[in-house]
Amino acid sequence: MNNFLPETMRRNRVFLILTACLLCLPLTTAYSADKAATDVEKTETKSAEETLAGHSYHGEVFNEGPRRQAYLMGGTGDVHFDVTVKNPAAQKFLDQALGQLHGFWYLEAERSFRHAANLDPDCAMAFWGAAMCNLKNEKRAKGFIEEANKRLDKASPREKQYIKALTAYINADKKKSKERNEAYTKALEDLILAYPDDLEAKAFLAVHLYNSRSASTSYIAAEALLQDIFAKNPMHPAHHYRIHLWDHRKPEQALTSAASCGQSSPGIAHMWHMPGHIYSRLNRYEDAVWQQEASARVDHAHMMRDAVMPDQIHNYAHNNEWLIRNLIFIGRVHDALALAKNMTELPQHPKYNTFKKRGSAKYGRMRLLQVLRTYELWDELIALSQTSYLEPTDEEEEQINRLRYLGLAYYQTKNIKQGDAQLAQLKKRLDDVTAERKRTVEKAEAKAKSSLTAEPLVALRPDESRASIIDKAKNTAAKPYLSRVRKLEQSIKALEGHQAIAQGDLKAGYELLKKAGGADEVYLLAVQWKSGDRKKAEKALRKLIGSHKNEVHPQATLVELLWESGDKAAAKKEFEKLQKISASIDLDMPLFTRLAPIAAELKFKPDWRIEKTAATDVGNRPDLSTLGPFRWKPSPAPTWELKDATGKVRRSDEFRGKPHVLIFYLGFSCLHCAEQLQAFAPMVQEFEQAGFPLVAISTDNLEGLKTSIKNYDKGDLPIPLFSNDKLDVFKSFHVYDDFEKQPLHGTFIIDGKGNVVWQDISYEPFMDPKFVLQEAQRLLPNTGNKEVVGAVSKK
Repeated sequence: MNNFLPETMRRNRVFLILTACLLCLPLTTAYSADKAATDVEKTETKSAEETLAGHSYHGEVFNEGPRRQAYLMGGTGDVHFDVTVKNPAAQKFLDQALGQLHGFWYLEAERSFRHAANLDPDCAMAFWGAAMCNLKNEKRAKGFIEEANKRLDKASPREKQYIKALTAYINADKKKSKERNEAYTKALEDLILAYPDDLEAKAFLAVHLYNSRSASTSYIAAEALLQDIFAKNPMHPAHHYRIHLWDHRKPEQALTSAASCGQSSPGIAHMWHMPGHIYSRLNRYEDAVWQQEASARVDHAHMMRDAVMPDQIHNYAHNNEWLIRNLIFIGRVHDALALAKNMTELPQHPKYNTFKKRGSAKYGRMRLLQVLRTYELWDELIALSQTSYLEPTDEEEEQINRLRYLGLAYYQTKNIKQGDAQLAQLKKRLDDVTAERKRTVEKAEAKAKSSLTAEPLVALRPDESRASIIDKAKNTAAKPYLSRVRKLEQSIKALEGHQAIAQGDLKAGYELLKKAGGADEVYLLAVQWKSGDRKKAEKALRKLIGSHKNEVHPQATLVELLWESGDKAAAKKEFEKLQKISASIDLDMPLFTRLAPIAAELKFKPDWRIEKTAATDVGNRPDLSTLGPFRWKPSPAPTWELKDATGKVRRSDEFRGKPHVLIFYLGFSCLHCAEQLQAFAPMVQEFEQAGFPLVAISTDNLEGLKTSIKNYDKGDLPIPLFSNDKLDVFKSFHVYDDFEKQPLHGTFIIDGKGNVVWQDISYEPFMDPKFVLQEAQRLLPNTGNKEVVGAVSKK
């Protein structure tokens, strides 16, 4: 990967070729600039000339993924992968990459493998490792394993077995998954038989057996493999795989691994998260919360240290949304609210964090609504609906949820008029979708009929009729609307149920909520109880408590319902059970404040909570504060001092206190960059009025900047341009491929304190200026003209 053209030569040659194109000169004029190049240089030059700026010289597979060099982090696991390498430094990165791979830290594992390949381009196993990091991305996995096979003659017999096994697995027919998995199992077994001391082969076989599990999979066999590893290396990160193995089968079997997993790789957030699976399955929510907070802190430390956006770590949002669920279970409501709100505040990005994707934006709003509903924080829900936390969105599903929850809050606070308003909006949406479906079906029907009457006549199969063809066309057209209509109908029925309850008709409300689905189970049973059906409701609630052991919300609800029903002896008994799991309860929540007079009458202390005894089987836990910060904060932007197109020296200091958008582009000769500037330039005034002036830094020298300005098709380019032909600022912002020694495209939102609150670094420029402006306004809402901000955000 390091056989690249010298940087200056490459940039000069690309400049000449593209300049010739722009000026309509014959290409031979540009090529004649260096007739003395050797045959090898000509080949390399051709490769550089044909590669778009920012794209990898080695093909599409290298465009994605990390392009910044790795460093030795520490804390990535006590593992060693002895492979053929010429450079001893490469071996260290291979070992680090292996530990990161075992921790499913695919972004950093690929970075370490690619760094090893950069240090030793002949190391086949570095490319094998990059393929392993991309098994869920077939195209990239195939590209990397092809690179490994190109170097097969440099590999040892053991390494060849690894590479051939993975090559066969990646290229096998996915539709024949059983045969594919069995072949890979056998290949790994052959490797272990040939090299019985290879712990990594045993670890990969164990996790493969789990991932490809079927009714015939032997958990005991996988367990034996893992125990063989731990007998030789007790702190091997394969504890991760053991947790996965027993998670859904018999979680207590993996308690010893839960006590060792994070400790085995303390620098990998996911390894702290995994024990939370076991503790959650065993209803040990306090311990699960500790693990998940540890995971979040380690993630934050890495993100802030290395200038990585939160949702670029693929399992970051999953950890935090699960942490919120566990906080709900133990009654840490304030912390659950704070974390859910924090998730919605994090930077959003079309690639990995939107309401359509399972990232922080979607999970944050989902869990925020769950906390508010579970603990009856109706006034806060209504207030948050007027903020960015629960504001209306363009996503239909999110908007339906918002209306449903907002209607619930209004009905619960007896504001029936406003509740009815939310219900009316849902009904209007249903009418619109139904009308749209009707038009679409009628259009499909007309098209089908037209095709049947067209000349020549459509030939019909023996099992077909004209009517069946028309019906099929209508059904196909209607299908996309089924889930939309169902969601709206359920939400309408749910709000009608809450409307009935608000008006005092609990029986009707219960039946409507039951039919609608999606209601909080505990709340639904409370309605059933209060409607007069206590016997069935109590039985169901006790059953629910039995299957939701150690969750404070259902237990507290049972205490309240028993007391209200006059069964004070039973209420006291259940209250005492609640006390045993009450260590973390926030007593100021409505549900618990209603228990205060009950506690007083039962002669309990005003603070009736009982402190939890610390578990002794969780391993040696470090102080959480040593792992990283509790919340993510943006990293400081590097400072810079550059000349503008007039030759005047300008500094980043002049933007201190002024939020701005900073674009890195690859010179006037990069056509994609020109398109980006053309896209952003017409919105300069909107950006400035909103309080976010645009600035662009180029790889060009001063003459190149002037060319960019002249090439703008609407006169002078209204974006200030700065020259960084030395590329030092590109490098400081990590808008640079350290492996191939070339600049990349970058777009940044920087706040008034000089921190990067949003970024996009890629082989292609970010082409959506409206998104950048809206995201800047969302992340920094107190900036600029409020009227302009509101107007732009609605576009």
